[in-house]
Amino acid sequence: MIKPDLKKHQLSAFGRGMCLVSYLVFFSASVSFAQSKTIIDEWASVQPPKPPELKSVKIEDPKSTAYLILDIIKQGCTNERRPRCVASVPKIQAFLSQARSKGVSVIYSYTSNSTPADIFPEIAPLAGEPLVRASADKFVGTDLEKILRDKGIKTVIVVGTAAHGAVISTGTQAAFRGFKVIVPVDGMSSENTYFEQYTAYHFTQAPGVAQQSTLTKFDMIQF
Repeated sequence: MIKPDLKKHQLSAFGRGMCLVSYLVFFSASVSFAQSKTIIDEWASVQPPKPPELKSVKIEDPKSTAYLILDIIKQGCTNERRPRCVASVPKIQAFLSQARSKGVSVIYSYTSNSTPADIFPEIAPLAGEPLVRASADKFVGTDLEKILRDKGIKTVIVVGTAAHGAVISTGTQAAFRGFKVIVPVDGMSSENTYFEQYTAYHFTQAPGVAQQSTLTKFDMIQF
């Protein structure tokens, strides 16, 4: 009868245990190292996502739709600071004429360091068209939500500058308040293309916002 070599068996079990411990230590260290990195550490290696799809929009009820023209003022919309803003003004103006003719409500905003007189004259508000004055989020400290509710607005078309300021902030808050949000990419502008890029991506991906939002262009909006 062969007796088991208990000592050898115990050493073998001990070795296997040590291997397992070593693996767990190495695995934990690897995970810890990976988790210690931030987006700043990996900034250069990030690959941008594919461009979001632009979608056609049919405005079924113009009376329950509002066109929000945000901060198109001479202080921020200049060729030196935001040339794409200047380029967007004729498009904003053309859609403004169409929107008014269809009975769409038009609402303006201007910044805390400007006045209504600073709004570009070609898109200036008509008598009776509301204006609100605020920083990036035009719902903060204003009666914008009341204006929209009182008019029975269900959908807002948001344009303006900066894309990463007034447009993203006001559009996001409109979505959170239950409004449908339409954002024409040729009606929003910033100092650089990255700001516009992450604004466009936000409206198609952000939780609670993407479900309420449509990214489009002016010529893809039909009445």
